[in-house]
Amino acid sequence: MATNYSHPYFPIDLSLPHYIPNSHGTGYILTVVFGSFGVILLTAAMFVLRNKSVNQRDRLIYMWCMLSGVIHVGLEGYYVLNYASLAGDQSILAQVWKEYSKGDSRYLSSDSFMLSMERITTYIDGPLAFYSAYAFYTKSPGRHIGLLSLSICQLYGVILYFATTFFLGSPHSDPHPLYYWFYFVTMNCIWVFIPTYMLTHSWAALYQNASLCDRRNSKKSN
Repeated sequence: MATNYSHPYFPIDLSLPHYIPNSHGTGYILTVVFGSFGVILLTAAMFVLRNKSVNQRDRLIYMWCMLSGVIHVGLEGYYVLNYASLAGDQSILAQVWKEYSKGDSRYLSSDSFMLSMERITTYIDGPLAFYSAYAFYTKSPGRHIGLLSLSICQLYGVILYFATTFFLGSPHSDPHPLYYWFYFVTMNCIWVFIPTYMLTHSWAALYQNASLCDRRNSKKSN
């Protein structure tokens, strides 16, 4: 069993008495993560391509929502259910979290903000993502409402995620480029750029539809 400070995380005095090193190396874990993402996207693409009524842009939105849903419910849901024992857990999902935590150790220290944020992500963002995917696949009238709601939640969450540590000088991150710039910055910036695009896309669609509805109502009243 590891002593309080015998771990690879920052700050170096972080107490993780139950920490057990991963049995798999970084290369294996990253292969599992990105390989899984690829399988999810490929499966979603194969499924949505069967629906010829869905245009190319909506197919990509469907794929993004499915990937988001699996990450929110599966990976982040695992964290929510096992956060207290994560540092000593040797399941593959726990090892993914322990590897990622080199970029942000708050995931291993039962940080109250991380737990609150991930609970919202798991129980609200996850279902919203799956609903949005279904709505775009079926061309439901509520598809842009779902995507707009999902994107706002994702964007708000990641802004708070960055802000709560950036202003402190990112003390929870290993300064190594792989851990800080790739794990912590790059991987999370995906949740800035894509939700921002999705938000503006759905906002524009809802605005356009509302304007069209207003013009039709105006013509009827005349």
